[in-house]
Amino acid sequence: MFDPFGDFDSKGYLRNTRKDKAPVIIKHMEHNLFRANLADALTYLADQDVIEYGHFLEVHRLLFGNYYPWAGEDRQMTAPHLLVSKSDTTFCEPRSIHLAIDQGLRLAQREQRMGDVPGEIMGLFAYGHPFLDGNGRTMLLVHMELAHRAGFSIDWPATNKDDYLRALTLEIESPGRGILDRYLLPFCGPVIDRNQWADNVLAMKGLDGLDDENQVEGDLRDASVAEKYRQFDEARNYSYRHAVPGAPDAADDLDYTEEYRGKGSGPYLS
Repeated sequence: MFDPFGDFDSKGYLRNTRKDKAPVIIKHMEHNLFRANLADALTYLADQDVIEYGHFLEVHRLLFGNYYPWAGEDRQMTAPHLLVSKSDTTFCEPRSIHLAIDQGLRLAQREQRMGDVPGEIMGLFAYGHPFLDGNGRTMLLVHMELAHRAGFSIDWPATNKDDYLRALTLEIESPGRGILDRYLLPFCGPVIDRNQWADNVLAMKGLDGLDDENQVEGDLRDASVAEKYRQFDEARNYSYRHAVPGAPDAADDLDYTEEYRGKGSGPYLS
């Protein structure tokens, strides 16, 4: 059982408010909360002029805050030293989560490339994996809103779960090569009415991203774990352009002049 807090026996799975431990009950609670709070989360996203990292976090809180007290807090807050993986896929170390999500949001909104690289953007969200649980549902809603603003929709219920997850896994490992783009683009079509979104989302199978549960890959303060992550991140060979600290209005005009390429950036790695 995924237990990053180390208190599963006394507080249940991820310190949920009911102290539930049985996986079937936990998944049932998560799904019911998602159904109950879906409309509020979609309305919240629609009301934002520009979707930013904080809005990504707030969607998660709206969906799961009644069950997980830490909902809306990313792994830098909840598990700052842990490297997390799922289904043999390693996610980015906590200090790089914001960077990965921001890159996806920037491509979608500032560079207006949502219609060209929807898979690359989804892969960045998935690699960022901000939360201890509920990532797939959260990033799906954000991705749907970004697609709507770009003038198209993805027929998610028509996608094949296994094919999608296979492409998503490869996208995380080798980002920016068009792997998930090639899978998703045939399912892209005209925008659909917002009133249909909830039904479309709930018709999907495997809402929570990659199959299986999260697992702790190790403590990043351990040199061997840090080196393993560094090698994985470097092999991804993905370049992020990021705002230079102190640049005038950097947050607004995104005057990107420096570059980060996968070299294990973070507090634990040199």
